[in-house]
Amino acid sequence: MKKPILAAESLVARASQDSDFRERLLRAPREAIEAEFGVKLAEDHAIQVHENSYDTTHVVLPPPPRLSAAERRAARTGVASLEFLKKTLHDPAPPLRPPAPRRAKTQRGASSEVLAGAARESIRRGLDFLESTIDANGAWHCIRFNVANPDIPRHFERPPFVSAFCVLALESCAEPRAQALCAATRGYLARTIEHPGLWRYYRHLPQDLDSTSLASMVIRTHPWIVLGRNVPPILANRDEEGRFLTWVLAADEPDVVSTFRIEADPVVNANVIAYLGDHPETRDARRWLEALIAEGAVEGSSKWYPDKVATYYAAARALVRARPALDQLRPVLADRILELGDGEGEFGNALQTAQAVSALYNAGGLERIDAKRQVESLVSSQHEDGSWPELLAFGDQTLKWGAVGQIGHGSEAVTSAFSIEALERLVEVLSA
Repeated sequence: MKKPILAAESLVARASQDSDFRERLLRAPREAIEAEFGVKLAEDHAIQVHENSYDTTHVVLPPPPRLSAAERRAARTGVASLEFLKKTLHDPAPPLRPPAPRRAKTQRGASSEVLAGAARESIRRGLDFLESTIDANGAWHCIRFNVANPDIPRHFERPPFVSAFCVLALESCAEPRAQALCAATRGYLARTIEHPGLWRYYRHLPQDLDSTSLASMVIRTHPWIVLGRNVPPILANRDEEGRFLTWVLAADEPDVVSTFRIEADPVVNANVIAYLGDHPETRDARRWLEALIAEGAVEGSSKWYPDKVATYYAAARALVRARPALDQLRPVLADRILELGDGEGEFGNALQTAQAVSALYNAGGLERIDAKRQVESLVSSQHEDGSWPELLAFGDQTLKWGAVGQIGHGSEAVTSAFSIEALERLVEVLSA
């Protein structure tokens, strides 16, 4: 069965009509919920079901906030304090590494078997690198830099968004080491969740639906996520056209984005659709996203992502995860992705190539490109240490505040996660 979008309400309704189910839910809630929705709940989270009666009433309090009262007060005014902003960042990052010499390409005319083997070896070297860079808590890092002015200092940062962004790509890899990294990251995201299932990028920013939708997909077995605890605030955060807004601007949250927010980002909407799935509540957002892509109007439509391939990648992921909601988009999406290639079959830099390959895989069009050529391209751009180059992955693209305001984010770890995903997809095609 398809899980209801408001699963907790569905459980209550079922229990009110089915006395046997009510008894099972009270006696063994974990087993009853798993059987009802066909899911496996995270084992490290206790579940209790209480029954009100005519002489007993239960009042359930939410958990205390992740941030203390003092930290929340500081966050509300933190954008005005350089010292506070420094707390959102980590150690200064080293300068951007110069492009490494491209590694020798596999011999032209090599068999699919040889190229699949080269891709598998490249994946394993990439995992060597990721094991060296993901921290002991399971958090991934990226680097915050200025796109317009490279002289502005660079800093490492480890927001939950980056971990979710990368691990959703790495989940495609069945290598035991990759799955161990994914498991560690799920633990990190569970430890950073805020009631009732929301996340924020920096502590001085409000909660946002981009971080929330990606992280929710990663820790999808967490009971708050299974029961849809965060669905009501997500659904409440839509504009008059039914499109999902990026920032969750609650009265007691930081409001530093309200004066310059540009909403209805297509990638954010695609990510929310991918999380919520095929439900009537996402219909308006789906139609808007479909129209953008079908009409060729994606260029410049995203505030937070730098190019069309990033939007197509997110839409293709939503196509798979929200099936069958976006099925009619499949052929036109594949065509739009193929239009990004040049006459030589190249899609741009390593990150753009990786996202284009994975998006074509999800859209059902990967057989329309030369898989051997794409393997050669990705393998040859890998550094000796197993990483792929640091490239712009996301960030404020509007330049509303001039050169100082154009912030970019990316890292070798980010590019490596997407490159591994693409190579896994290509190996599957070559091995078929």
